[in-house]
Amino acid sequence: MRRIAIVGGGQAGLPLALGLLEKGYEVTVVTNREPDDIRRGKVMSSQCMFDASLQVERDLGLNQWEAECPTVDGIGLAIPHPERPGHKLIDWVARLDRPAQAVDQRIKMPAWMELFAARGGRLLIQDGGVAELELLAASHDLVLLAAGKGEVVKLFERDALRSRFDRPQRALALTYVHGMRPAPDHSRVAFNLIPGVGEYFVFPALTISGPCEIMVFEGVPGGPMDCWRDIKSPQEHLAQSLHILHSYLPWEAERCSAVELTDANGILAGSFAPTVRKPVLTLPSGRLVFGLGDAVVTNDPITGQGSNNATKACAVYLDAILAHGDATFTAEWMQRTFERFWDYAGAVVEWTNSMLLPPAPHLLKLLQAADHTPAIASTIANGFNHPPSLYPWWGDATACEAFIAAQPARAAA
Repeated sequence: MRRIAIVGGGQAGLPLALGLLEKGYEVTVVTNREPDDIRRGKVMSSQCMFDASLQVERDLGLNQWEAECPTVDGIGLAIPHPERPGHKLIDWVARLDRPAQAVDQRIKMPAWMELFAARGGRLLIQDGGVAELELLAASHDLVLLAAGKGEVVKLFERDALRSRFDRPQRALALTYVHGMRPAPDHSRVAFNLIPGVGEYFVFPALTISGPCEIMVFEGVPGGPMDCWRDIKSPQEHLAQSLHILHSYLPWEAERCSAVELTDANGILAGSFAPTVRKPVLTLPSGRLVFGLGDAVVTNDPITGQGSNNATKACAVYLDAILAHGDATFTAEWMQRTFERFWDYAGAVVEWTNSMLLPPAPHLLKLLQAADHTPAIASTIANGFNHPPSLYPWWGDATACEAFIAAQPARAAA
């Protein structure tokens, strides 16, 4: 029986562990937090997952919350008018072909950890440093590092050719709330782009206390939304969240007249540099560790792709491990497997990075065209499910012009 060890109990590592366990592999998961510590801890992400990623969970039988989690049925974009306060320069909404959902990872990860142990997996609650990786590598056929945080992740070399930025591009904050007025017509990710200030988006989700809304703030460094360092309490965090909405997005503030925090741990603030790392780590002994998920591809959350990327990486790696049979897991196999994932993830990284920069003229024209061309709005919205579908026209001005010209405009009233 082949022995696989996975360091990291998150959106990439646990589904992979459960998938391998189901296929008869002997699997060890190393994570540094007990399930109940996660349940009682702070929120970890915003984790809006689109249909292709949800399907991976369905295929693995890990969609336990699908019936109770609110659906996200569309994507909307609003840009405030620069000369008319309280008005919008761009304002469009499009339905997703299939709904998205967001389940608080404080619900998912503990349940998956307990399911893994109940099914016979070996769950170790401990840190995963170099010494622990050496022990695992000596006793397992393959070791994967799927932890997105901690010093051990930095052991993977930054890929300078694939990493556009070397410092954080946004000051980030999450606020989980109850009591927000629903969006009109249908639920959505309501995305607001405030030029020179940052972005705000909000969508329905399921948290430990039931259905909620997750507010996500992305502040340009040094700007007025880079404002979280001196916050001392959960209530101050909520007050700052509402202050931003009242200052820049009055239509979003109107939805929040009765909001309250879901719980004292329903907040998060911080920043990180979007980074791609080389996927193969050679330990001092010469043994290898294979990077997975956020350990090797970390995107800014501006496009909501973190959990989606992790899930799709899990699917690629699971297929590759199963297809490899009893052969040795070499550095060449690891690199080849990562490149299969990069065939998808490269477009995700390029798209996400483009959203962190001042928009190119062809993208401004595209977003304006979506305001009066439903087919364009729909294509952009459904690109969140599969970002490669946005190319080549998202990144190429000539292709974008052709794409816009080919779309039927809304008929005149």
